[in-house]
Amino acid sequence: MESTLATPWEKLKSLIFHCFPHHLLSRTTFWLTRQRLPFVGALIKAFISTFKVDMKDAVVDDISQYPTFNEFFTRELKPGTRPINKSTECIASPCDGKISMFGDIDQHTLLQAKGKTFTLNEFLTPNCKYLEQFIGGSFYTIYLSPRDYHRVHSAYAGQLLEMIYVPGRLFSVAPYAPKAIEKLYARNERVVSIFKVDSGYMAITMVGAVNVAAIEMTWEGLVTPPHLNTSVHYDYGDRSISLQKGEQIGTFNMGSTVVMMFSKNYAQALKQLHIDQPIKMGETIAKRTKA
Repeated sequence: MESTLATPWEKLKSLIFHCFPHHLLSRTTFWLTRQRLPFVGALIKAFISTFKVDMKDAVVDDISQYPTFNEFFTRELKPGTRPINKSTECIASPCDGKISMFGDIDQHTLLQAKGKTFTLNEFLTPNCKYLEQFIGGSFYTIYLSPRDYHRVHSAYAGQLLEMIYVPGRLFSVAPYAPKAIEKLYARNERVVSIFKVDSGYMAITMVGAVNVAAIEMTWEGLVTPPHLNTSVHYDYGDRSISLQKGEQIGTFNMGSTVVMMFSKNYAQALKQLHIDQPIKMGETIAKRTKA
């Protein structure tokens, strides 16, 4: 269940990363990936080759049809390529990626990697009106690599209650980083979305990282940039925004991590789920606990 400790080289990489101008690099990436440059096609082709990107599921599989790198990176998939079990007993993965960590929330504490933790208060911030609902609950952390599909979907049917933009750093979230950087997910910029799901609560948090130049939400549009210095709270309690399982929540403009949480006694991970397991959006990763 636990990942290994960080190696000396991984610790060194994390120290070097502390010196990087995270936001400047990301602002540059934001601008470059939206330019109609003459070499965009060659760049996309090289990216596909380097990261072994599978284009057969994309609605547009002809790379010459992408005028900017960002339009390629945030590509839409063909209907039916990510089948979802509609049963209310099944909880789906909200995205493509790899299981980085999962387990129970120990009162207020989530496991980031072996020997490293962060708290609900640090992650959701005291601005979250529903923070206490997740005490003793469960969590699932999914890392999206550059090759993955970068749209995020609802893991279960629910009503949107609130969203919080949380400012922060943009450390790398590559597999070495959770093992080497203290409280990584609670320090990086992120967007928290809280849902009411029948008899419980679900939180889906999109965590930014270096070169994750933007996080866009279906109901709010582009949330970041700009990268702010203070958190912003959005209350949706009176707007009746409901999503079915599998409906799109948001988009990462470049890759990152999703942390999903459920309230106490609501979800139980599948017995066969394991760390570093590749996962596709819509695949069942947990079962609904009987109320």
